[in-house]
Amino acid sequence: MAIIREAKLEDLETLVELNKACFPAMAEENVVWTIAQLSNHLRLFPQGQLVAEENGKILGAVSSLIVDLGADAYREHTYAGITDGGYFHNHDPEGDSLYGADVYVDPAARGQGIGHLLYQARRDLCQRLNLRRIIAGGRIHGYSTYASSMSPETYIAEVENGRIKDLVLSFQLREGFIVRGVLKNYIQDPHSKNNATFLEWINPEHQPVEKDGRKVRVSCVQYQVRGINSFEDFADQVEYFVETAADYRSDFVVFPEFFSVQLLSQKLLKKLPAIEGIRRLSEMKDEFMALMGKLAQEYGLYIIAGSHPMEIDGSLQNVCPVFAPDGSFTLHPKLHITPSEKKYWGISGGNELNVISTPKARIGILICYDSEFPEAARYLADQGAEIIFVPYCTDNRHGFLRVRYCSQARAIENQVYVVTAGIIGNLPSVPAMDIHYGKAAVFSPSDHEFARDGIQAEADSNVEMLLVTDLDINDLYRSRASGSVTPMLDRRKDLFQFTSNFPKDKTHPSTQGGDPMGLPV
Repeated sequence: MAIIREAKLEDLETLVELNKACFPAMAEENVVWTIAQLSNHLRLFPQGQLVAEENGKILGAVSSLIVDLGADAYREHTYAGITDGGYFHNHDPEGDSLYGADVYVDPAARGQGIGHLLYQARRDLCQRLNLRRIIAGGRIHGYSTYASSMSPETYIAEVENGRIKDLVLSFQLREGFIVRGVLKNYIQDPHSKNNATFLEWINPEHQPVEKDGRKVRVSCVQYQVRGINSFEDFADQVEYFVETAADYRSDFVVFPEFFSVQLLSQKLLKKLPAIEGIRRLSEMKDEFMALMGKLAQEYGLYIIAGSHPMEIDGSLQNVCPVFAPDGSFTLHPKLHITPSEKKYWGISGGNELNVISTPKARIGILICYDSEFPEAARYLADQGAEIIFVPYCTDNRHGFLRVRYCSQARAIENQVYVVTAGIIGNLPSVPAMDIHYGKAAVFSPSDHEFARDGIQAEADSNVEMLLVTDLDINDLYRSRASGSVTPMLDRRKDLFQFTSNFPKDKTHPSTQGGDPMGLPV
């Protein structure tokens, strides 16, 4: 007897081949899953990725995500648009509808009730998550035979009345789905002539819940560097801000880029040549990391620890450690290195860009100059980031404004929050760190849900302080689904392609070269 379970990473190669075997005509159109897409589904919404297994053999599977169609619950859409090119980056945990992206059963196992088990598992999931409904775009498998003599609407009506039997739609109707409309140019499917039904199943057990939002509190440290006599002086200054952020019940506190360079103002390290100073600072990595890990544990919040120079793979990199409340950490290198960093310190760019899933939000890190490159923020947003933290260090107003304007643009383009924090003050005894200009700020998309000017909060210029503000993650998803503009949905993937060459993204070459689904958007 077949059992239903969540898919695992080790299932993915089998699922890709099974998908091709189930839809040979669509495989010719390149409209089948890739390993990169299926692995992304597991990362974003593992509960929605189910397989039917019997005696260790996978006989069928379903792929699902959660969406919110906004004010028009039956708005027209395409498969590529609703699934974000098959990657599910637009999965909305706060949505009200479980979207059936795919269901497929081994041709050799059809007629054994596997499809019914998978549909029932999806209904059970919908009820368990208290979602309002299941929706999907359904193939009208037999329509091509009748396309010359009747419209899709007429064909669907004939199937509903039982006068025509459709391999897919007839089954879906038996499973309790209702046809709410026809979706034109939904997917490249020769059997359906690119048409699909808009299907809906209403959850009879749904209980409406008043949602007061997913609130996240962030604190930005506008950190004034000043001469110190010991590491303990530095630790005291850092702990003051972490303790204060914790007193304000912050979930995240972000320090500026290179704020640890303050350590070079100690008496024995003053006025070292720039290259020697940065190397000596990199040797303090263990002390720096131990301090930040201890503070994250002691005060129970996430610390975005600005940046610190670190030796990685034989090169000196500018790295932002992110510490969790249990003291664990991840390292995020700066990708784009400014001319002055190369000239004075010999710093090299890193090759990793990752999203961190936390209980409060999915976050990403762009260090200063990284914010001035739109593709870096787009990559993080496509990987599910909801908040992007930008620690920066700028010496003058021109540099500060570059980071500010670009950070605000990244928030609007990707419909995310961008949280920035910079150094202020002077370190005349440390080469390349004499003067600084900063003004911490938090930026939002520019729409009705947010502050009128897209600035959630901002500090005064060049005054040491802690900027504290609350972010509503639900507002991001409402804006993405039904805002005045919806840039996350309206991207022209038929004109522009986005690829990345991070080592982790090159594992499966078939995923490169644009939208693998090859679908209208």
